[in-house]
Amino acid sequence: MAQDSPLLVAQITDTHLFAEEKQEMMGVLTAYSLRSVLKQLGRLQSELDVLLMTGDLSQDETPESYQLLRDWVTALGIPAYWLPGNHDRPSLMNQVLSSVSISTQKRFQLGEWNFILLNSMIPGQVHGELSAETLVWLEQQLQSSTDQPTLIALHHPPLLIDSAWMDRIGLQNPEALFAVIDRHPQVKLVVFGHIHQEFDQLRNEVRYLGSPSTCVQFESSSDKFAIGQQEPGFRLIYLYPDGSHNTYVERVAFRQLPQGI
Repeated sequence: MAQDSPLLVAQITDTHLFAEEKQEMMGVLTAYSLRSVLKQLGRLQSELDVLLMTGDLSQDETPESYQLLRDWVTALGIPAYWLPGNHDRPSLMNQVLSSVSISTQKRFQLGEWNFILLNSMIPGQVHGELSAETLVWLEQQLQSSTDQPTLIALHHPPLLIDSAWMDRIGLQNPEALFAVIDRHPQVKLVVFGHIHQEFDQLRNEVRYLGSPSTCVQFESSSDKFAIGQQEPGFRLIYLYPDGSHNTYVERVAFRQLPQGI
């Protein structure tokens, strides 16, 4: 069926869940902050077409952390897709993060749009890299759908974000990604996580978007690691049939509970 209205995509990222809901990361109960985000997304349930979860979904790499995420996201009733970050275990994610609404597919089509999800994690490393196999696969996917506007998602930022410590642990081979993208003008958007802050930059007519974490925020334009004071958030993206788009970040009023959830 032809798309006659914009798709509404939600992106959540860097949820950093633990097996134990009452465990904190840097003073934040990550389970509680995620539930606050999902509650706000739930108010948009009838409008949302798809949910993208862009990595660092677990902090402790446990089955229980992924089970929490699976159960809470499935309850939303929104089609959801995920990719791994440096804190994740892809093999475990494949086992656990699948349900009636959560898919393990890394390429799908919705309306007039093509979606491609990439794995940029390197086991045991904080920084990211796209393997030769992944880049070949990306090229093949783009060659097979030259007439569809395309959104690409990955965890690590392919562009520098003016934050010295974070720029050292981003995507280590961005030029290889750009070489593929530059050959395919149907690519309109690249979205990513990892940076725990907002980012929006245009490169060769492709828009690159970074998004806040659902828990801890990092201070922008900081040479050294620093915690930001912004609230948790998520990104909404409207995708139009002609390949145009608009986007904004929503922050979630979040008060840390003094003693657990």
